[in-house]
Amino acid sequence: MVTETSRVLRARRRWNAALGAALLFLSSPKAFGLGERPPVAELPRHEPPEGPAPRIALVLGSGGPRGFAHVGVLKVLEEMGVRPDLVVGSSVGAMVAALHCAGYDARALEAIALGIDMFDFYELREVFGRRGTGRPVERFVDEKVGGRAIEKLDVPLGVVATRLRDRRLVVFDRGDTGLAVRASSADPDNYEPVEIGGELYADGDELSPVPIRVAREWGAELVIAVDVSAYARDTPPGVPQAWIDKDARRARQVAAEAPLADVLLHPDIGYYAGFSEAYRRRVMRIAEAYTRDSAAAIRAALARPGVSAAAAPRGR
Repeated sequence: MVTETSRVLRARRRWNAALGAALLFLSSPKAFGLGERPPVAELPRHEPPEGPAPRIALVLGSGGPRGFAHVGVLKVLEEMGVRPDLVVGSSVGAMVAALHCAGYDARALEAIALGIDMFDFYELREVFGRRGTGRPVERFVDEKVGGRAIEKLDVPLGVVATRLRDRRLVVFDRGDTGLAVRASSADPDNYEPVEIGGELYADGDELSPVPIRVAREWGAELVIAVDVSAYARDTPPGVPQAWIDKDARRARQVAAEAPLADVLLHPDIGYYAGFSEAYRRRVMRIAEAYTRDSAAAIRAALARPGVSAAAAPRGR
């Protein structure tokens, strides 16, 4: 009897805690994807690039919360004087790229990374096991860039996404920045496809986790790419086969494009990802240290004739 009573009390406490958390969540309009946001630009789209080809392109790869590592890489590149005049991003890499192209330097990005409340990115529907819409991601990006369209950012940006109708990779370089990043980040396991102009789009990671080829096709003279995916050797025993298959697919896709990069940075930030502040600090620190160790290779690439690390970002 005592044991049964204890079980009931524990269950009641868990229920009360869950109910309290739900009520707190529901008290915010963000739970329903509402809340103020700047006026948005036209729908994301692609137009042939104008003007001279970019000299230095930075490519930021997918990886969910592993993407915090991009900030550590950016910190060292900035210290070295590397100023890309094109940034291409896939999934979380597109989010970091958008903020960076909007004028946030590595220090500012680090402050944003450490100040993020991850609950702001959850939606009520996810509590009931439904996939998210990704609208909180769209809202976050549009707020951070001040509602500016991609073509109005300080540095040219390419956001890649997968068009579901024909499984083709699409590059957005015009239009609503937040909506483009939302489409690029729409992981099919967690988010619904994003409708843009009558087409459905999903995560850029599906076809190009580190979109180096896009930067080359843009005409970039030198490409520095960042892969934040896990190393296969770090795979712990007992992980789901679906994870192993996804990691292997991603590794094949990255390997296919890797020869097109002048420098491919791949910091080993461990296998499991997380959202805690401790995790964010750790992966940024590891990526920063790794990039410092790779400085000689980066300088060698920058020393190629016709490439200047001090070149100011080109206008459009």
